[in-house]
Amino acid sequence: MNVLWLQSAGCGGCTMSLLCAEGPHVFDLLEGAGIEFLWHPALSEETGAAVRRILEKVEGGEMPLDVLCIEGSIVTGPKGTGRFHMLSGTGRSMLDWVQNLAQKAQHVVAVGTCAAYGGITSAGGNPASAIGVQYDGHHGGGALRADFRSRSGLPVINVAGCPTHPDWVTETLMLLASGSLGAADLDSLARPKFYAEHLVHHACPKNEFYEYKASATKLSEMGCMMENLGCVGTQAVGDCNIRGWNGEGSCTRAGYPCINCTAPEFEEPQHAFTETPKFAGIPVGLPSDMPKAWFMALASLSKAATPDRIARNAVSDRIKVPPKQKASKT
Repeated sequence: MNVLWLQSAGCGGCTMSLLCAEGPHVFDLLEGAGIEFLWHPALSEETGAAVRRILEKVEGGEMPLDVLCIEGSIVTGPKGTGRFHMLSGTGRSMLDWVQNLAQKAQHVVAVGTCAAYGGITSAGGNPASAIGVQYDGHHGGGALRADFRSRSGLPVINVAGCPTHPDWVTETLMLLASGSLGAADLDSLARPKFYAEHLVHHACPKNEFYEYKASATKLSEMGCMMENLGCVGTQAVGDCNIRGWNGEGSCTRAGYPCINCTAPEFEEPQHAFTETPKFAGIPVGLPSDMPKAWFMALASLSKAATPDRIARNAVSDRIKVPPKQKASKT
């Protein structure tokens, strides 16, 4: 299976993340699965005229294209022309290349939330009119129409994340190579279910604090960050705390709140990422699948039952009170 990878408007962070794939390394992993790059702007040797020939052969049907991967949002300004972002040396906009090459691809994959939904590059008033490949925020229809389907019959596969987890990219490509990823394997926003059916909350190291609603009051404290520090891990899809990054890391493991980076429009939360909006002292962003009254009743009981160990450790930057050892029977 061959892959053509285009980098559009973004920071290149998803490629940097991909290179962090471990056990095996990304190149060994893809080679072992029979997956090769026709071209990748950061990883391939070809430049200039050689790249133009590859693009022209794919567009002209001389070279088959199995997977078109797009990293970064698609800039459509000014006035829908896409000419704010030209593909160097071609005289054509990235928008034009994406729309034409997508028609030739067996599969189209949006790598990262910018490519999937617009992401960070569409924030702040979006002066460049940046959108996703098949979505504009939550709304279907981006650079490609909402009803677009690749030659496989699938919509654009949105491997969302900012940046996306390297394993999410390699697993998606390997599933496509084996013919094991179909429409039923994508969620309502076209994200692969193998990671989108999990919540960031699952396996979070702060779950004991969450259970007792023992909250951190500032960054670097050990407690749950939902009540005061903006964490939305109970609502955000992703298996970040199950498979870990770079072998073991994640945002919440590092003491930073989950900002729901796999979701459309996460970049515009209307408040600081590290602040929890509240109404009458009650956090607004409660778990979406739990009635608010039940949650508040449970939280009240949990806080009343919080062990001293958990309450004290929650507002500390390290364990101050270790668990008591169970007394041995004599």
